[in-house]
Amino acid sequence: MRFAVGCEMGKFREYYEKARGTLNPTEEGIVSQDPAHLIVFEDGGSILGHAIWHESDTEEHRKGVPRDRKDRELLRKLLGGRRDFVELHELWLKEEHRGKGYGKRFFEFFEDFARKRGHGAVVYYANDPAALAICRRRGYKEAYGVEEGGETYYVLCLSLDG
Repeated sequence: MRFAVGCEMGKFREYYEKARGTLNPTEEGIVSQDPAHLIVFEDGGSILGHAIWHESDTEEHRKGVPRDRKDRELLRKLLGGRRDFVELHELWLKEEHRGKGYGKRFFEFFEDFARKRGHGAVVYYANDPAALAICRRRGYKEAYGVEEGGETYYVLCLSLDG
């Protein structure tokens, strides 16, 4: 298993539709804007999972999409005055490949990848117990209480500055 930055869009869309359903225009837009915003978990040419990320800041989720008050407050607290960061927008791995350490390996890869691109912090919204456990072991700061789509998420933040 390896991580590949970018992927041919037709191949990704085919994988996504089989694994998750229709690719949301938001996710497709993020990847279309910069193919490096897609990282796929590959094995033997097959996609096992993926991550989509984007640059962000405490005021806007994405360009022109403002954050709500509570989200801004939590981010300001966790980031300690930093305004810009990368947000791990979507992280998903096929069920049959979970529990094999791929998540831990992904976070190691992604944090190094973001650091090398000059980013100083990673933010990830999650409520999955396995994802929370990985982030906690890796030293992510956390806050609870961002609501979206009827669910409440933890906001997890890791400084990449030494």
